[in-house]
Amino acid sequence: MLELKDIEAYYGASRVLQGIDLTVNDGEFVSVLGRNGVGKTTLIRTILGLMDKVHGSIRLNGQDISRLKTHQRAIAGIGYVPQGRGILPKLTVRENLKLGTFAHHQGNGRITEWVFELFPILREFLDRQGGNLSGGQQQQLAIARTLLSEPKIILLDEPTEGIQPNIVEQIEQVLIDLNRRHGKTVVLVEQNVKFARRASDHFVVVDRGSIAAQGAIGALTDQIIQQHLAV
Repeated sequence: MLELKDIEAYYGASRVLQGIDLTVNDGEFVSVLGRNGVGKTTLIRTILGLMDKVHGSIRLNGQDISRLKTHQRAIAGIGYVPQGRGILPKLTVRENLKLGTFAHHQGNGRITEWVFELFPILREFLDRQGGNLSGGQQQQLAIARTLLSEPKIILLDEPTEGIQPNIVEQIEQVLIDLNRRHGKTVVLVEQNVKFARRASDHFVVVDRGSIAAQGAIGALTDQIIQQHLAV
């Protein structure tokens, strides 16, 4: 599904990622773990084509997307839920959702019913401005908006950060269901090791711009957590 080989990524002249090799298979749930500031979000931005300079190869379903612009990568099948949610506050819930449909190759503006089955509260607030939703409701809107592009793979950057606990549980369960019941490939940047262990097939630990450890989720030992994730 997604393959990165020998990736180096830069902000200006500063190299932030070095020697990244990563493979995400179709239907997998992969959690990217690590302390703050080690390169997790940069890895997501690299996949999206948002870095100043990138060396190496990025392939999606066998297609080299390294030279594609960000919107072209979205149309190719990469969905993204950013840290901070990225909701447009002056637009209504309906308008925010419609934006997600335009990243689909058909781009017809139609909001499919199943996003309301995942997040019923959004149906109630269709005509409310996005900025007037709670943090948890905005995160539900951000995930639903991404799903409307019908992505082949979904990248999420700390989707439960700063959200009330009862909504966190709902969002975590939706992500698990998207993967296990609907077959969506998921790459999740996350600090919550407990959730990563419950949801993931595989894990990747990033430290100082490199992959320090990776493997099946059962190989995520307490020793790895203490060495690379403990504050």
